[in-house]
Amino acid sequence: MRLLPILLFVVLAVVLLLPALRRIQLPARRVPRALPDELVKDPVCQTYIVKSRAVRRIDAGGVRYFCSEQCARLDTGG
Repeated sequence: MRLLPILLFVVLAVVLLLPALRRIQLPARRVPRALPDELVKDPVCQTYIVKSRAVRRIDAGGVRYFCSEQCARLDTGG
């Protein structure tokens, strides 16, 4: 009869302490943080837009970024 409370205590201690011991032993996983997106300036209307959502046009001078297809069509290239 004395064995039952001791066994319950051991089981309870293992259940409660095992997750804590795992956290101590394993290094914390670092979640890579996404870098903030760069803002680019539309050469036609002079507004800023997030680079990943901008309309891109490639010419001899490099890549140009626009806020919309309409601004891209209005661009004179200068």
